[in-house]
Amino acid sequence: MANYLVTGAAGFIGSAVAKALLKKDNRVVTIDNLSTGFLDNIPKGAIFIEGDCGNALVYDKVPKLAFDAIIHIAGQSSGEISFDDPIYDIKTNAESTLLLLKFALQNNCKRFIYAGTMSVYGEKPDKPISESSSSNPESFYGVAKLASEHYMRIYQKYGISSTSLRLFNVYGPGQNLDNLRQGMVSIFLAQMVKNNHILVKGSPDRYRDFIHIKNVVEVFIKCIESSDTWGLNINVATGIKTSVSELIDLMCSLYDTSVSVEYSGSTEGDIHGIYADTSLMNKVFHELDLISLDDGLREMLTWIQSKN
Repeated sequence: MANYLVTGAAGFIGSAVAKALLKKDNRVVTIDNLSTGFLDNIPKGAIFIEGDCGNALVYDKVPKLAFDAIIHIAGQSSGEISFDDPIYDIKTNAESTLLLLKFALQNNCKRFIYAGTMSVYGEKPDKPISESSSSNPESFYGVAKLASEHYMRIYQKYGISSTSLRLFNVYGPGQNLDNLRQGMVSIFLAQMVKNNHILVKGSPDRYRDFIHIKNVVEVFIKCIESSDTWGLNINVATGIKTSVSELIDLMCSLYDTSVSVEYSGSTEGDIHGIYADTSLMNKVFHELDLISLDDGLREMLTWIQSKN
């Protein structure tokens, strides 16, 4: 039995990763402050510590185990929300990483995997973006996440083998439908099902790269098991460019009720578009069987309707 510390298991991605590790008969400890996650999301069998990863005192509560890896997924995950309170964003997305790296070093945990983000790139030309592209984040969120990658790079010198998985637009069952400021797919689907109306803040020509939660979990598990990823930043995406209008049209075509769509306003810190060069991901994780956006949206819509 391996031991893993997975932060943020009350949230969308953290919960899914923790569940997958438990299914493999591992021991999972999680820290979550429940600020955006839900207690019900924490998988049965996980050891739960309620607290903030940005608070040094919370680590005194962690069981004295020999952790095989730390998977840091907790944190404020909205570029828009980061403008409300940049100091809190630094604490949850940068200071927490420093404290966890210190914890890893003190407890002889040699493996550290980080839920990074495509937000570190900022505004880019209309072409696939590789990991070697420059990083010029447009939001406080992106700045803090980029800082964490630099902290990890420095701690590599102390023997902590780290990987940042730069997640693009993750979606799927389990996403928080009540948070209308984070997660483009969940925001639009929630509005569609609840109101038969979708308010889009920004241009319909904006574009993103959407990847299903099942593929993201698969990447995390493969990353834990692979030494080929040590010291790397890796795009986690499909490499497929999808415009907002294409996403909206696909959603509406899958829904059996008429939906009105309104384009109005904008979102602070939002970029026009980004999609990934996935060459490195495919090389180190050996050609994942990626779920299509059509199939993924069908599954998510069925899940939403089953909740109502």
